[in-house]
Amino acid sequence: MKNKTVNISFKKDLLKKIDDIAKEESRSRSELVREAARIYIDRKERWKKIFSYGDILNRDKGLSEADVEKEIEAYRKEQ
Repeated sequence: MKNKTVNISFKKDLLKKIDDIAKEESRSRSELVREAARIYIDRKERWKKIFSYGDILNRDKGLSEADVEKEIEAYRKEQ
């Protein structure tokens, strides 16, 4: 895969944190930002799958959003 260079701006305090962690882990700033982006994208994809699965279950059972909220509220009261 061919790499592309992008310019990105950070506030000084965030950049300092990025640099501190990169130094602590003996890696470059770019490596750290790439990994952070991969983790973020992976997490977004997993949440999409979870919500999609929930939508399918709701549709199959004929539940409305209000029904789901009532179930959550009832569950929380039991805890």
